[in-house]
Amino acid sequence: MGGPVDLAAWLAAERERWQAQGLRRTLPPPLDGAADFVSNDYLGLARHAELVEEAREALERFGAGGRASRLLGGGSPLDREVECACAEWLGSEEALLFPSGYHANLGVVAALCGPSDVVLSDELNHASLVDALRLSRARAVVYRHADAADLERKLAALGGRMRALVLTESVFSMDGDVAPLGAIADACARHGAALLVDEAHACGLIGPGGAGGWAALGPARARDPVLAARLVTGGKALGAAGALVACSAAVRDHLVDRARTFAFTTAAPPAVVGALAAALRLAPRADAERARARAFARRLAEALELPAPAAAIVPVVIGESGRAMRVAEHLRAARLEVRAVRPPTVPEGTSRLRVVCHAFNSDEELARLIDGLRAELRARRPQQATARPARASALVVAGTDTGVGKTVVSALLARAAARRGPAAYWKPVQTGTESDTDEVARLAGASVRFHEPAHHFVRPASPHEAAAAEGSCVDVARIDALLGQHRGSLPGAILVTELAGGLLVPWTLELTQLDWLAARRLPLVLVGRSGLGTLNHTLLSLEALRARHLEPLALFLVGRPHEANRETLRALGRPAALYELPWLEPLDTAALDAWIDAQDLAPLWLEAR
Repeated sequence: MGGPVDLAAWLAAERERWQAQGLRRTLPPPLDGAADFVSNDYLGLARHAELVEEAREALERFGAGGRASRLLGGGSPLDREVECACAEWLGSEEALLFPSGYHANLGVVAALCGPSDVVLSDELNHASLVDALRLSRARAVVYRHADAADLERKLAALGGRMRALVLTESVFSMDGDVAPLGAIADACARHGAALLVDEAHACGLIGPGGAGGWAALGPARARDPVLAARLVTGGKALGAAGALVACSAAVRDHLVDRARTFAFTTAAPPAVVGALAAALRLAPRADAERARARAFARRLAEALELPAPAAAIVPVVIGESGRAMRVAEHLRAARLEVRAVRPPTVPEGTSRLRVVCHAFNSDEELARLIDGLRAELRARRPQQATARPARASALVVAGTDTGVGKTVVSALLARAAARRGPAAYWKPVQTGTESDTDEVARLAGASVRFHEPAHHFVRPASPHEAAAAEGSCVDVARIDALLGQHRGSLPGAILVTELAGGLLVPWTLELTQLDWLAARRLPLVLVGRSGLGTLNHTLLSLEALRARHLEPLALFLVGRPHEANRETLRALGRPAALYELPWLEPLDTAALDAWIDAQDLAPLWLEAR
C-alpha cells in the first residue's frame, strides 16, 4: 500500500504546471480610482443613491442575512416583490429569485433535464451553463457558435426521439456578439425543443426598456411557448447581486419543487434584494445610460477596426496568454483597468482583453484607452502577418474494444475524405508487429497522406504494457506535438486519427485514451461489432463518452448485419447517425468504394473541424 497523499507536494506540482502554461491567476486589488473598463456595472447602478438607500432600509427592516432557504421561511417579503417586478419588466408570466446567476443556471437546467434528455449548447456558452449541463447528466450536444443552421441539423438528427433543451446566451460574455435568437427559436419550434436564454449581458443594455435580447424580437415573442426561461443576473447591469429566472407559472412551480440550488441554499440577503428592487425600477427607464455605454463600445470597436459589438463588451484578441497579460499590465500602469482573459475561459490561442464600456466612463478615459490599445496592437502586427494557416480537421476513430474493425472504418473514412479534398491518416500508438498504417495505405490508396505513429511497440498488448516491456512509456506531449504538426502540415484536410483498442485502454497508468480525448474535445466516430456482445460494450462506451460530454458523430457497426442489435442500439444509444459495415470480401479498395457510394457521409464532414 502506498503512503498518505502529500497534498502540499501535489499542489506545488499543479502550480508549476499551471505556471508553465501561463495560466496562474492572482486576485487583483479592488478598483482604486483608475478608469474602469473591466466591471459589469454597465449602467453605473452599483453606486446609485436609490440602490444604496433601499439596501440600507431593507437591512434595517429585515436584518443582515437571508437566514434559511426560502422553503424554510428564509428571505423577506421583498423577494416576491422583485420577482413580480422582473416578470413585468420582461413581459413574462412569472419569475423566481436565486442567490446568484450560477445558482440559477445550475438549478434550472438540472430541474428541466435528466439522463434521458438531450441539451444542445452553443460552443461558447459560459461556465455556469456548461456546468449546468454537466450536473443535469443529460446527453450533451454542442453546436457551432451562434449558428442556427448547425443547431437545426443537430435537432433534426435527433429525430424527435428525446426531449431537447437548447441553451444560449443572448449577448455572449467573452465575445460580445449576439445570438440569432429568432432563428434559434424557429429551429426549436420546428423540432419540439425548449429554449433557455441567458440574458446576463443583455438585460439593461438592449431591447425595449433594456429588457434584453429576447424582448428585442418584439411583443409577439414575449410568451412564445418555445421559451422555457430567461435568466437575468442582478450583479451586472442591475448593479446588485442575485439572479432572476423569468418563466411561466408552470416552470416556476417546477423549479420550486425541483431546483436543488433554490431549495438547498440560503435565501438572498434582504439588503441585496432591496437594491434589486430599486434597480428594477431604474433600469427600464435608463435609456440615456444604456445608449451612452453602447455608443462608447461602438466608438472603441470602430477605432480599433473591430466588429461592431452587440452591447457593451468589446473583445480585443491578443492571442498568446503571456502577451495578453503584459498588455493589460501596460494599460493598468496608465490607470486604465482592463483585464486579460486566458484559457480555459476562452479557447487556446485566443487570449484577449475583455473591454467593458459603461455609462459612467468619460470621453477622456475612452480616448486614452483607444490610444493605449492602438499602440499595443501596432506593436503586434508583424506577428499577426505570420499567423498560421487553417489547420487540418482531426476526426478520431475510437472503438468499443480491440478487433472491432476500427482500421477498416479508418481506411474507408480516409478514402471518402480524399474524394472531397486533402486527407491524411495517423495512428498515434501502434502495438504488435503488424502495422495498421500499412493496411490503411493498402485500402485507402495513394490519394491519402500517411503519418508514422508517434510510438510503435512490438508487444501486442495495451500501450502502457507494451511500452513497459521495452523499458519505455507513451509520451503524451510528443503525441500532442505531432497532432499539431500533422494538422498544420495539410490545411483544410481531414486527418483520420485511429486510437488503439477500446476507449479506456491506458496510454499510461495515469491517462487513458478517453482522458486524452476528453481534454482535447476532438470530433470522433465510435466503432463497435454488430454481433454478440455489442449491446453491453457499445452502450457502456456511449455512456463513458457522454459522461465526459463527448458525442460521437456516428456509430459504425462492423460485421454481419444484425437487425435486432442495430435497432436496440438505435433506440437505447440514440446515436446521431448509424452505419453498418458488413464484412467485405474481398477486402480491397473497390469494396470500400462500393460501400462509400451507397452511403451518405455528409453529416460527418459537416461536423469534423
